[in-house]
Amino acid sequence: MFIFSFISFVIALLAVVIGYSGARRFVRDRLRYVDGAQKGTAPIVAGIVAFLIALPLSWLLPLVGTGTAIAFAISVATGVASGARDIKSGNYTSLPRV
Repeated sequence: MFIFSFISFVIALLAVVIGYSGARRFVRDRLRYVDGAQKGTAPIVAGIVAFLIALPLSWLLPLVGTGTAIAFAISVATGVASGARDIKSGNYTSLPRV
């Protein structure tokens, strides 16, 4: 029983890391000149869209629950906000690929 909880935790942690770093890199590298990506509502919209994409996967996969979808959505939203902050501050160092 413990092994299934551990596997679920690792999957959730992996989803959070990939969601954050992918969103931050995408906003910083690809959406650098898009004004809409630097607005205050962009992280909220990105988080909602990420949740709506991850929610059906949480219904289909047995070890992934709604909490994982929520954590993924929060990580994408914070990644978008961090990428926009990097653009405003001029910090363009590349993140390591995950």
